[in-house]
Amino acid sequence: MSVRYDSSTSSIIPQDKFVKKRSLNDRIGIGFLVVTFVAIILGLAIGIPLSKRSTGGGGTPRSTELQKAIDLLTENPLIDGHNDLPWQYRQYANNSVYSVNLGQDMRNTWTETIPLDDTNFPRIPPQTDIVRLREGKVGGQFWAVFVACASVDKDGTRQGLDQTDVILKFTEKYEDFQLATTAQGITDAFKAGKIASLIGLEGGHMIGNSLGVLRMYYRLGVRYMTLTHSCDTLWAENYKADTKNPPPNKGLTDFGEKVVKEMNRLGMIIDLSHTSIQTQKDAIRVSRAPVIFSHSSAYALCNHSRNVNDEVLQLTKGNKGLVMINFYRGYIDCSGSNSSISDIADHIDYVKNLIGVDYVGIGADYDGVPTLPTGAEDVSKFPYVFEELIKRQWSDADLIKLAGGNILRVFREVEAVKSSLSNEDPIEDIFDKNLRNQNCTTGY
Repeated sequence: MSVRYDSSTSSIIPQDKFVKKRSLNDRIGIGFLVVTFVAIILGLAIGIPLSKRSTGGGGTPRSTELQKAIDLLTENPLIDGHNDLPWQYRQYANNSVYSVNLGQDMRNTWTETIPLDDTNFPRIPPQTDIVRLREGKVGGQFWAVFVACASVDKDGTRQGLDQTDVILKFTEKYEDFQLATTAQGITDAFKAGKIASLIGLEGGHMIGNSLGVLRMYYRLGVRYMTLTHSCDTLWAENYKADTKNPPPNKGLTDFGEKVVKEMNRLGMIIDLSHTSIQTQKDAIRVSRAPVIFSHSSAYALCNHSRNVNDEVLQLTKGNKGLVMINFYRGYIDCSGSNSSISDIADHIDYVKNLIGVDYVGIGADYDGVPTLPTGAEDVSKFPYVFEELIKRQWSDADLIKLAGGNILRVFREVEAVKSSLSNEDPIEDIFDKNLRNQNCTTGY
């Protein structure tokens, strides 16, 4: 019989007793390991989802406010008023949608080595793709149809149709998108887990001074038109007029007022970003439906003519319209300093405090501007804006209005005006042929 020394008692114990003692210890140890293993598995099952909710990309811990913002935007649609992705397709890919994979990080696709279609515009680092839209909790997006002012009275209509085609193609190509042409269509798409995709025509020069063309754009799905871009049409004045001393204050012509009235009849939202103060006042006076500024900020905080002054903000409230805050650094901080998300929140707060939370929204202008405040560099950053507002004690109800509730209200009221005007015939006036550029047109 073999023996073993027991150091705890300084005695010799028989080996068979030692074996029995070791077996008991082994069983206890194995049991402990099993319990530990089960606990680990249960912890992983519970902990992994929790970690996804409590950390950002790369495992960075999320603040309580950021998590609340993400949860709120998961349940309520964030509807951004303006994104220029279609212009990026023109600049980088000659409007080719099917040669591009928007499901990957576009910063690795549209690089600085690719020549631009129009070098008169700055190179804009790609700020939008499907992955970042999902990360940014975007529930609805107005995609902008934009073409350069060089096309005025030339081929602006053709180029506008090309850009509309780009939007229709990429909304059809990707299951993540669903074309929406009504307020209900937005909510239906959101409930289906899709990004509701809407079309905005950024510049009245693309209708070629024709109400017939305006109607055709509506039939293609366009649901707002910016009356001007950064250039006049023959019937409306753009914001650069306000930089002149004295400003000409031409505003809308008689034909321009008919454009506004026909948009009301169609159910197309009137967008006053890029327009002059006089055009804004005229449009608000004439319109029978609420208007929007799809991507403008507060002039009182940054005195750029693209922003909305206090007088017009008050008129917008009276019209039950909406100012959707632009994130472009040049419109957020006129001092030229390194602006941040806090500066964006300041503009949102300013409009809310001056005219009320019912009249402010989000119109970031991604893929249309070259520089953005720190922390708001692309479409994935929307939750961080809401995080900042939560820190400023915004209520859930007010955040929901800002995110998408207000633009849904405007859209429904525009549709209600359309319904009330259903017995009116289309306006069939033609633009005065004597005012046309005779070198670019062959008739009315």
